[in-house]
Amino acid sequence: MASSAIEILICDARGAQPVLRPFLLTVSPAGGLTVGAALVQAGIASGPDDPILARKGCFGVFGKRKDWDSPIYPGDRLELYGPLLIDPKTVRRKKANQNQDAKFQAAAAKRKARRL
Repeated sequence: MASSAIEILICDARGAQPVLRPFLLTVSPAGGLTVGAALVQAGIASGPDDPILARKGCFGVFGKRKDWDSPIYPGDRLELYGPLLIDPKTVRRKKANQNQDAKFQAAAAKRKARRL
């Protein structure tokens, strides 16, 4: 049985500007259609323990994080993510503290207005 090919999109968002390019993934009878196979064929990684992919959650399909052996289908968009610049937990905590401070200030102003 001869090998066939499927077309996927690869979106590399690790740089300043995301780059979207079509890629023809060759399907061999021995290997399956996986995210890992697409990364190896595209020349992005050499294997599952590649240092480029050492960070958890650095690739996914259509915005959902996938594992190395996750299946990939024709027309999927394989995305490569860069590291987070700001920790989302820190941002949420800071916003919650600001909201709490605003509540305390409003309550203090209300008490002060009642005294006058």
